[in-house]
Amino acid sequence: MTDSPLSQAEYDAITDAAAHWCMRLHANDCTAQERIAFEQWRDAHPLHAFEYEAMLEIWDVAGDLPRPPTIAAPVVHIKPATPWRTFGIAAAVCAVALPLAAVSGWNMGWLPNAYQHIEASDTVRHVTLGDGSQVELNLGSELTFSNYKDQRRVTLKKGEAFFRVSHDTTHPFIVKAAQGKIRVTGTQFNVWMYEDQVRVNLIEGSVLVSSNDDLPGDGLRLGPAMQASYGHGDYIPRISQTYDNDNSLAWRSGKLVLDDLTLSDALPLINRYLAKPLIVADHSTGSIRIGGIYNIKELNGLVASLPKVLPVYVTRNKDGNPVLNALPQQTPKS
Repeated sequence: MTDSPLSQAEYDAITDAAAHWCMRLHANDCTAQERIAFEQWRDAHPLHAFEYEAMLEIWDVAGDLPRPPTIAAPVVHIKPATPWRTFGIAAAVCAVALPLAAVSGWNMGWLPNAYQHIEASDTVRHVTLGDGSQVELNLGSELTFSNYKDQRRVTLKKGEAFFRVSHDTTHPFIVKAAQGKIRVTGTQFNVWMYEDQVRVNLIEGSVLVSSNDDLPGDGLRLGPAMQASYGHGDYIPRISQTYDNDNSLAWRSGKLVLDDLTLSDALPLINRYLAKPLIVADHSTGSIRIGGIYNIKELNGLVASLPKVLPVYVTRNKDGNPVLNALPQQTPKS
C-alpha cells in the first residue's frame, strides 16, 4: 500500500480482514501458518494493526456479555455471507450499538451503554469512569469498564487499581481479576494483581470477594482494614487484617515499601515494574530478607544494586531473565 489516502473499498477490506483474523486467532483450530500469515498482514500497514486492536476491543466486550434469555426471534432473510464477513457485520453492529442507551440490547441487559479501555504505562493515571466512579491506575496497569443496565463491570487485565465507587445499591460494581471477582455497591478499595495472584484491600465500606467466578454465591465479605488474597485453584480467598502501618497503597505516592520481606514474597511486588522479572535461584536465596523504600519509576535500576546490599550475585537464564543467587557461606576457620 502507498501513503495516499485509502478508498472506502480499501478501508472496508482492511476492516473485513481484521474481523477475519480476530475470529481465526481465537479459533481452536488456528494453525501456526495462519498465525505467521496474520503477523505478516498486521505488519504490512499501520492501519492493519489499528483495526485489529479495535476488533479485539469488541471481542473483549462480547466476552463480558451476560447470556441472553431464550426468546422467540423474528425470522430474517439475509444474503449468504462468508464466516468472516458475517463476523465483520456483527462486530460493526456491536460497535454502533455500544454507545446507544435506547437499543434493545441495553434494555435487556445484553449490551453496555458505555465502554472504556484504560491503560497506564509510565505514570500513575487518574480516570473518571462512565458511572462517575473514580479509579487510579498504577504503572503498567490496564482495565476495561462496561456499564450495563443491571451492573457496572470492570475487568482488571493487569496491574493494580484503586477504586472510589459511586454508591448505587441497585447497580452493583463488579471487578473481575484473574479467576475471581469483587462485588460492591459503593466503597473504596484497592486491587493488586500479578500473574494469577490477587490481593484486595478494603479502605471504606464493604466488598464481597470470590476467588472463582464460576463458584456459586458472591464470596466472602470484607470490612474496613481487611484484606483478601487468592490465586489459581483457591476455593475461597484468604482473609487477614491490615494495620495502620500497612504500605500496600504507597504506590499512589510513587513508592514501593518493602518491610523486611523475604525475596520470595518481595519479588511479585517488584516484578510488576520490571521489563524482565527477577527470579530466585533456589529456596535459600528466596529466604533472604529485603527492606527499603523505592521509587516505582526507578525499579529497573534495582537489579544492579541488589548485590551491593544483599548477599547475592546476579546471573541470567536462557530467556535473559536476571536470576538472584545466594553467595556461598564461608566456613569459619577453626
